[in-house]
Amino acid sequence: MAYDQSAIEVKPAVAVQPTLAARLDAELRDAHPLTILRKAYETFGDKLALVSSFGAESAVLLHLASQVSKDIPVLFLDTGMLFGQTLDYRKSLAARLGLTDVRDLRPAFADLAVTDPKSDLWRTDTDACCHIRKVLPLDRALGEFAAWTTGRKRFHGGDRLRLAVVEQAEGQIKFNPLANWGKAELDAYVAEHDLPTHPLVSQGFPSVGCWPCTKPVDDPNADVRAGRWAGQDKTECGIHVARAPGAAPTVGEGI
Repeated sequence: MAYDQSAIEVKPAVAVQPTLAARLDAELRDAHPLTILRKAYETFGDKLALVSSFGAESAVLLHLASQVSKDIPVLFLDTGMLFGQTLDYRKSLAARLGLTDVRDLRPAFADLAVTDPKSDLWRTDTDACCHIRKVLPLDRALGEFAAWTTGRKRFHGGDRLRLAVVEQAEGQIKFNPLANWGKAELDAYVAEHDLPTHPLVSQGFPSVGCWPCTKPVDDPNADVRAGRWAGQDKTECGIHVARAPGAAPTVGEGI
């Protein structure tokens, strides 16, 4: 399915992208997530990707996307540091939903050989570790797309409190269909559609990332991302931090 280039390709291209994002956000800011995804696919077709961690809350967005098209490219960052349960969940959930184009993105061998040859960079520089294992692989993969979809939500807090439903980022349109939903809506959707949960959720992990930087959370009232980079100021891996494409992280940037 081809997206309507006439809707976004005017010169200079950089001038139209924010305008398109603002127009789409105004149209969709109160819409149901399924309506948002349908509009995204209608607008961009095969130039739309969905980025998923296959983490604790990922089943909802993936199930919604499967109702729009089972052929939407799903980009999965296999960092080499994921829990085995996440890798198993990625396979079983994709099969259950009938997703036909899940792409496993891995860090480049050269990046690992030069920057993290012992696979212990996370001990000394989590920003740099995320950069080579997540930011760079995703940058490379997104080069063929004009828009992408994330599972971010405002109730996760931090910078996400101000999250728009549609935004412009590094020359692309980014859709956040679940921005308005809270935990109650997510739980209700999972129950309604009998979706399988990530196996680590029952072990106290409200959010699941790489094993060195993710811990279970004892306090049921804690922030949903409290177990991610616990004890650090870091709250994001970097793929959602505004920057020039391919730019290296800076100290304190939160990558």
